[in-house]
Amino acid sequence: MKKDAILTKLKTEKVIALIRADNPDGLLDCAKALAEGGLTSIELTMTTPGAIRMLEKATAELPDFLFGLGTVLDSETARIGILAGAKFIVTPALRPDVITLCQRYSVPVFSGAFTPTEILAAWEAGADAAKIFPAEFFGPGYIKSVKAPFPHIEMVPTGGVNAENVGEFIKAGAFATAAGSSLVEAKSLKEKNWAAITAKAKAFVAAVAAVAAVK
Repeated sequence: MKKDAILTKLKTEKVIALIRADNPDGLLDCAKALAEGGLTSIELTMTTPGAIRMLEKATAELPDFLFGLGTVLDSETARIGILAGAKFIVTPALRPDVITLCQRYSVPVFSGAFTPTEILAAWEAGADAAKIFPAEFFGPGYIKSVKAPFPHIEMVPTGGVNAENVGEFIKAGAFATAAGSSLVEAKSLKEKNWAAITAKAKAFVAAVAAVAAVK
C-alpha cells in the first residue's frame, strides 16, 4: 500500500488502536478482536518486548491490517520497523532524523509534539502529522485552538482519547486519533478477554460514525 492510500485509510477510520503490553502474547488475537469491532489500524509500541518480531509476524499473518510502530526514538529503529512491515511510524517527541528516514522510504510518520512551536517544527521537518501528546491535559479544546493558526497541519491527539470524547477531538479538527488503555485495557489483554476489546472498538466506531453523520 502506498503512502497516500495509508494516510487516506487512517483519516477515514479515524482511530488508531495503540497496543502496549508487557509481552507479545496474544497480540495477534487482540488485533483480530479489534478488527471484529471495525478497527484495523494498529500501533505496536517499542516498549512491548519483542515488538519487532511481533510486527513481522503480524504483518505476515494479517496483511490487510495497517500495522505501525510507535515509541520510535531513532532512525535505526524506524528503519528496522519499516523493513519488518510497519506501514507508519510514530514518535513520542520531535525526532528529525526519524522524519527524514521515513521520508526516504515514503512511509507516513507522526511526530510527537505539544506546544505550537513543536507542532510547527514537526510539520516543517516533514512529518505527515503532529502527534499531540499528551492530549488529555487540555482536551479537544486545545486541538481546536492550535488548528486556528495551523489549519494546514494535520494533528493526531494521543493520550486520554476515549469513546466518549473521540467525537469531540474529530470535530475539533483532528486528522485521526490514537487510543490506548481506553480501547485495549491491560486487564482485558492479560485475561485475553477479546469480547471486551471488540465491544470497546465498536463503541469507538459508533462515536466516529455519529460525527460523520452530522457533517
